[in-house]
Amino acid sequence: MTDTLAAARYARLRWNSPLAEDHADLLLDRLDLTADTTLVDIGCGWGELLLRAVARTYNRATGIDSDPLALDRGRRAAVERGLVDRVDFVEEKAESWRGTADRAICIGASHALGGTRAMLTALADRVPSGRVLVGDGCWATPPTPAALDLFGNEFLSLADLVAAANSAGWRVMHVSTADQREWDDFESRHRAGQQEWLLDNPGDPRAGEVREWIDSRERVYLSSYRGVLGFAYLVLGR
Repeated sequence: MTDTLAAARYARLRWNSPLAEDHADLLLDRLDLTADTTLVDIGCGWGELLLRAVARTYNRATGIDSDPLALDRGRRAAVERGLVDRVDFVEEKAESWRGTADRAICIGASHALGGTRAMLTALADRVPSGRVLVGDGCWATPPTPAALDLFGNEFLSLADLVAAANSAGWRVMHVSTADQREWDDFESRHRAGQQEWLLDNPGDPRAGEVREWIDSRERVYLSSYRGVLGFAYLVLGR
């Protein structure tokens, strides 16, 4: 029997980062994909951006993630879109995948590769010559004490993030950041699936816990890191 609460967790998210449709198209343009380029998405989740990349260029791609539910969603989408022969979804930890590709995507997964600087170095091994699309948190303004309590020293400023990419041997081909509308949409969508589940299942014994999580996430976002934590997208080449 399907756990409807588990299915609701990411149900309303296109992808698990603050990213609008037109922004995603721009980033894929800058990644410079062709039918001959191999592509890997490290920490792909359900691989929505990966699937869109393959659909536009009809190349070969691999998605790497350790979440079986997310990978199952990606595999179903690949079948529905006629891409099952072009995309492989592999259940594996990001740090243990040692293959190489012409292009890579790594969005919101720097923690799985040891942090931002370690991720940039690791990607150089995975893409010896080519381009990568990186998405990572960065401070949009100097972090408040409340934001530091939440995230610690996990993130860099945008300028320091670009400098770290250069230090790892990358040339920065493109830089853009999520705007406030993208952030608000992402945070709302992150809660929306469970909000809908809660309205449909008020008598479920888990309802109180779910309500508390939703209210806490909303409160913390609005009071502690909205407008403080940014999200940067870099297309890097070497």
